[in-house]
Amino acid sequence: MAGAVDRFLAVAGEVEVRRFDASTRTAADAAAAIGVEVGQIVKSLVWMADEVPLLALVPGDRRLDSERLAAAVGAHEVRPATADEARAAAGFSIGGVPPFGHPRALATVLDAALERFSEVWAAAGTPRDVFRTAPGELVERARAEVAPLSGPAG
Repeated sequence: MAGAVDRFLAVAGEVEVRRFDASTRTAADAAAAIGVEVGQIVKSLVWMADEVPLLALVPGDRRLDSERLAAAVGAHEVRPATADEARAAAGFSIGGVPPFGHPRALATVLDAALERFSEVWAAAGTPRDVFRTAPGELVERARAEVAPLSGPAG
């Protein structure tokens, strides 16, 4: 797994990665390990939009709304990527997908709900490695569009 973090760092540049003994695979696990609100955890979700992979960055306390995602990217049909599709598109396994640093450029949309925080935490290549950033920095580094993508978690 260290290789995945090294691959991420090779393209991420100046990012301080923190490793946790406990898994940070879910937003709740990550928030508990780091000591922050669940909403400060960035879920990097690989979805297929008209069968083209894209990345949606959503707060851990929110649920991605597929209709909002489709509208944001102008797609007729969206669906979650399978584990194999996610790994092929992003270069990392589900639970460790970073918001940028993929082997190929992915269209990325950041949920406007993340902008309520000054500091957020995202995966750094594995389910145990995370890094701290700001939503504005994510927009810039991931070349993300910002749109309302989520509703309350149910």
